[in-house]
Amino acid sequence: MASHPLNLMLRFLLEIAAIAAVGIWGWKLGVSWDRFLWALLLPVFLMTVWGVFAVPEDPSRSGNAPVPVAGWLRMLLELGVFTSATWVLYDLGFLLSSMIFAGICLLHYITSYDRVIWLLKR
Repeated sequence: MASHPLNLMLRFLLEIAAIAAVGIWGWKLGVSWDRFLWALLLPVFLMTVWGVFAVPEDPSRSGNAPVPVAGWLRMLLELGVFTSATWVLYDLGFLLSSMIFAGICLLHYITSYDRVIWLLKR
């Protein structure tokens, strides 16, 4: 189920939403010119971490792992990214959006139970 195109699209949309939320939070975090810096660097950092650290032969990704990591570590990284995005939305004052985002993330991982088990066994 984790490799189903709809589930992959959902995870991609969750990634994009997390990146956008962190960028907006970075903008709010800054005071003047550094707003641009935070709004750019935080999403770039998030995208780099997400794209570089991977489990080799992950069927839901390209299979490439620029920096191979254990499955439990990848799972922890993904949960960290989505939890951070949930918290960022809450901190920005979007309580309902943060709850919806967290719920959709939970739904994604429930429907991807086969991938979660695979990651935890790797």
